[in-house]
Amino acid sequence: MRVIGLAGWSGAGKTTLIVKLIPCLIARGFSVSTLKHAHHGFDVDQPGKDSYAHREAGASEVLVASANRWALMHELRGGDEPRLGALLAHMSPVDFVLVEGYKRDPLGKIEVHRLANGKALLYPDDPSIKAFVSDAGGEGLLLPYADLNDVEAVATLVERLAAPLGETIARLERGALDF
Repeated sequence: MRVIGLAGWSGAGKTTLIVKLIPCLIARGFSVSTLKHAHHGFDVDQPGKDSYAHREAGASEVLVASANRWALMHELRGGDEPRLGALLAHMSPVDFVLVEGYKRDPLGKIEVHRLANGKALLYPDDPSIKAFVSDAGGEGLLLPYADLNDVEAVATLVERLAAPLGETIARLERGALDF
């Protein structure tokens, strides 16, 4: 199991890229999962559903299962937001975990940048950025580069740069930027 982050400012195209990367990597014979950080409050449950009632009643965890899927909701009830390493440890084994967000965490990342966004680059100030994906070109960069619209090239970067899960979790626990 190997992990790579896709980091960039809101509007850079991270989600759009990941949605294209998943089938590309699957076509190459890999299994893929994703882990997404949500900055805003979110709810995967709906009022009126039994699972919502269980959670609202105070259950710490609610697992909903059917013949098609299962989902586990864990309520923090005022506790600290879990760290990325702890969340990765909960993931079922796959070839690649694509992490969206967590741009400040010390995991190997591919920076996703869109010129029209007008935002500053994360690279070169972040040593955990291992490649750069943009619609602006990669001239003068000291990192591997792929065009934002070249999903095959980005998939190759993912294959090349994703780090083993254990190594990633250890780096996250140390807070280390020793890449």
